[in-house]
Amino acid sequence: MTAHPPALVQPAAVLWDMDGTIIDTEPIWQQSQVELTGRYGATWTHEDGLSLVGSGLERSGEILRDRGVDMEVEEIVQWMTSYVMERLQGDDLPWRPGARELVEELHTRGIPTALVTMSRRTMALVAADALADHAFRVVVAGDDVEHPKPHPEAYLRAAAELGVDATACVAIEDSATGVAAAVASGAVTIAVEHIVPLPETAGDVYLTSLAGIDVDRLVELTSPALAARRSGGPVSAPQSGGPGAVDGSATDTEGVTS
Repeated sequence: MTAHPPALVQPAAVLWDMDGTIIDTEPIWQQSQVELTGRYGATWTHEDGLSLVGSGLERSGEILRDRGVDMEVEEIVQWMTSYVMERLQGDDLPWRPGARELVEELHTRGIPTALVTMSRRTMALVAADALADHAFRVVVAGDDVEHPKPHPEAYLRAAAELGVDATACVAIEDSATGVAAAVASGAVTIAVEHIVPLPETAGDVYLTSLAGIDVDRLVELTSPALAARRSGGPVSAPQSGGPGAVDGSATDTEGVTS
């Protein structure tokens, strides 16, 4: 008797991080930190900036204040947010490769999406509004939650607002902090390495780029982990999806760990 491959499991929703995953704002955030610390004669290095990737803005504000920025934490957060938003005006946002196309195709295919970011809501809406008719059904921003990433609150809230269980969702993240939050929520997590290196064991699926990843490929990559969540069974050991080429091609760089 011929064995048939298991049916693919489609996610109930896809939950997206914003900074560094959908739009490439991380270099702008880091420049805001350089300029702000420079105003107060504080020492700030590139490595300091990298250490804040994926962090909540309040934590970033606390660290900048501790380094010598003589402002209240909320003032620091507002200053950095305004700095970044001023540089995101216009129609040509710095989209990450493949991200906008995948969001739009998910919409066309009827798979709900949510934006889950530690940026303030005013900034999150810049990306959401840029997608026009393909906008996210739910936006959960840093000022909507009590606990920032790596706490799973934002992902759990997004799934709840969509009316689905987080374990039936796929989350897409680019930072270690964000990956930790998504994993803790129970969502099947795709780690897309960007500015900060991630281990190939991060999340359930590891990629170096979303370029060339369409909905069918996303379902193929995440179906084993989604099926395991659904059945309550164990997740298999990590599998190597390729030699880890650095050119970002989906064929050579994905490692499925589901």
